[in-house]
Amino acid sequence: MERLTWLEEKISPTLESMGFEVVRVAITGEGGRRCLQVMADRLDGDQINIDDCTSISTTLSDVFEAEDPIEGQYNLEVSSAGIDRPLTRAKDFTTFVGYEVKIQTSRPIEGQKKFLGTLDGLSPDEFVMMTIDEEKVSLPLSEISKAQLVLNNDLIATKANNNS
Repeated sequence: MERLTWLEEKISPTLESMGFEVVRVAITGEGGRRCLQVMADRLDGDQINIDDCTSISTTLSDVFEAEDPIEGQYNLEVSSAGIDRPLTRAKDFTTFVGYEVKIQTSRPIEGQKKFLGTLDGLSPDEFVMMTIDEEKVSLPLSEISKAQLVLNNDLIATKANNNS
């Protein structure tokens, strides 16, 4: 999955004017089956719905007609971040403190690249702090290649309580 940070920055003002924020923009697939995936959240914290995705898709399709963001053919896919959402922005590592996360780094840190534990936050010098088996671990934000919330009963219960 190729992440397109430059495109995130380009479409962010458009989505923000509609009441949304970009979580991630990526290309999935290869060759003739490429998909330009735009993952978004509502700025007001409510759940994104199918009508929101349709509205975003229509608006971005118009924007991309005027200036094609990537070469070749692709399908545009707009989705919500979902309950077990990826953590893609620095603010995500403070917003989701206390949740169980799995993190993968681009290079080994203390001999490993995969970490599973409770998110403790982001330090001012941009280290993601987490607790793994009662041990505190700090990972440089710049070395994180993938991070997401773990779908478990606590996450489901918290999201259910927030939406009621």
